[in-house]
Amino acid sequence: MIVKKITYFKGKGVFEMSRFTLPRDIYHGKGCLEELKNLKGKKAILVVGGGSMKRQGFLDRAENYLKEAGMEVKLFEGVEPDPSVETVMKGAAVMQEFQPDWIVAMGGGSPIDAAKAMWIFYEHPELTQMEDILPPNEFPKLRGKARMCCIPSTSGTASEVSRSIVISDNEKGLKHGVGNMEMMPDIAICDPEVTMSMPAKITAETGMDALTHALEALASNRANYLSDILASQAAQDIMETLPTAYENGNDIKARETMVQASMVAGIAFTNVSLGIVHSMAHTIGGIFHVSHGLADAIILPYIIRYNEQNETAKEVYAKFAKRIGAENLHEAVEALNEKLNIPKCFKEIIPDEEKYMAKLDEMAPLAKADGCTKTNPVIPEIDEFKELFIKVYRGE
Repeated sequence: MIVKKITYFKGKGVFEMSRFTLPRDIYHGKGCLEELKNLKGKKAILVVGGGSMKRQGFLDRAENYLKEAGMEVKLFEGVEPDPSVETVMKGAAVMQEFQPDWIVAMGGGSPIDAAKAMWIFYEHPELTQMEDILPPNEFPKLRGKARMCCIPSTSGTASEVSRSIVISDNEKGLKHGVGNMEMMPDIAICDPEVTMSMPAKITAETGMDALTHALEALASNRANYLSDILASQAAQDIMETLPTAYENGNDIKARETMVQASMVAGIAFTNVSLGIVHSMAHTIGGIFHVSHGLADAIILPYIIRYNEQNETAKEVYAKFAKRIGAENLHEAVEALNEKLNIPKCFKEIIPDEEKYMAKLDEMAPLAKADGCTKTNPVIPEIDEFKELFIKVYRGE
């Protein structure tokens, strides 16, 4: 039986039937990296970032596990933070030559996003630029040549369970955000041991990215019963555990909670989307090269306050604040940021105010057009986006 509509309990009204998608298999818990031994295939390419996975020994372990599975293995190393179109095309060309049937991405959001994008252009060499996969163009089918396995080394981006990528066009100074369920990985391996190499600053910033995923999913105008169960528990666990992971990176229990909460928040947001914290973070990050998690962390409390003009969002935030024992949510987020030494506003990290303000006419339309904006509880107009960009800069 196909249910055409469902009635949802939170006062969010009546919704059309919606799809809920996640990877075929999710392995989690200490030591689950070893599951790579059980992949079936002939060739695997391992896509990694700057070198932390090699220094910590995880790259060698992953490579050896894949060889134990009987596969020929090739490495693609050196994916940069905020991966570029050039890196994606270079990786796709390597894949064309090697012809893997497994693409294994290991690291933070950057190598995982890059590997997903490489996958597209490997499967479809007739596509030659990012614009070929952006609307109004039809997104291509995947899995004709390879399947995808993702292993996160951070607890934040949730790229291992998401349908989304962000790729930088450095020539144009833009970040292309692309989302399609075709890019949902086949397998996610979330081993807390792999995340223990994260320094405190990265732990804080990626953790706040995960919290933003959870809270924006909770307030999304597409939120539903399934997403709320996941998002609310993930947000609570992150707010309770992130300070411990930040202060003591060797706390395996805190690392395990964070990697799982990040993954669960990712499953929620990839199904109901996000909001304008991400729209603004994508924009500021693309123009001023601010790391994504840091941008999210700074913007989040301002947008919680802004969204409270919507009665449903206000109710959602109040209910969650009560759940965590806080008087209001934006103050609870501000207090968490303070514990993590997150700046209160962008002026602290972008000191040239004149340069920032000169970009307002460019930033506001970009944020308005971002794919995350349409699922925010309140859809700002261009002038409102300008005001919000000023507030998050000056700390107003």
